[in-house]
Amino acid sequence: MTTPVSFLSDGLKLSGLLHIPQDLQPGERRPAFIVMHGFGGSNQGGQGAWAAKALASWGYVCLQFEFRGCGDSEGERGRIICLEQVADTSNAITYLQGRPEVDPDRIGLCGSSLGAAVAIHAAGGDPRAAAVISQGGWGNGERKFRLQHQGAEWDRFMKQLTDGIRRRETIGQSLMVPRFDIVPVPPRIRAYITNDPKSSMEFPAETPLSMFLFQPEEMIGRISPRPVLLLHGAGDSVTPASESMELFRRAKSPVELHLVDGADHFMFAEENQRVVNLVHDWVDRYFPLRP
Repeated sequence: MTTPVSFLSDGLKLSGLLHIPQDLQPGERRPAFIVMHGFGGSNQGGQGAWAAKALASWGYVCLQFEFRGCGDSEGERGRIICLEQVADTSNAITYLQGRPEVDPDRIGLCGSSLGAAVAIHAAGGDPRAAAVISQGGWGNGERKFRLQHQGAEWDRFMKQLTDGIRRRETIGQSLMVPRFDIVPVPPRIRAYITNDPKSSMEFPAETPLSMFLFQPEEMIGRISPRPVLLLHGAGDSVTPASESMELFRRAKSPVELHLVDGADHFMFAEENQRVVNLVHDWVDRYFPLRP
């Protein structure tokens, strides 16, 4: 059962979908997951849709929500500021804690790509997050961008950032930047983005600057003793797998890292059966329906 919902975050109404397991009994409270989309995405993206469907079919309450400025949520369209997304995540936890279907002490975070990075940062700062699933995430914005923009591309990318800052300071307007100039995505897998009709394709220059300065790796060590699952395609063509390796190095037990051969950046949307089994086995062990 899926119900459209909304909640407030810093005075903005955020749009969401609440997935209730069919076998939930009256008065019963279940553990829940907050499912968070990637960079400039929405609830219609394949990554979050798969995760919510799978987790709900396994018996968890799931909240998919759209960050401010994304999808149907309020806020300046395409203005993605990482720490504001962290605040949205904490406010999503607050919303779920007030739902009668949810065990308020057992709310996990499940994010893909930028949503995964936000999940890690949010859980490190908010002890109410009981578990984290990170798929294709990253820990250091500058390092990630250096790997994504190499050679002359790095100089072009940095000029874009400085031009954006200068334009904002001089005329008070944002320099708008195409999506793939910020995060390069090979044409062969761009359909995972372009098939989402609510996905943003242009962003103010403040967005890549925010991502450049974002460092979830500084927060992951604070999540312990709450469990963390790090998933990454071994051949990820968007965000290098070395980002999840570094997150694993900085994390504290209990944490698992799985590099999946043959999977790319959008592995959740690919419905890879090995990934399904990995996630299912992990939640059974570290975040079961009944503790």
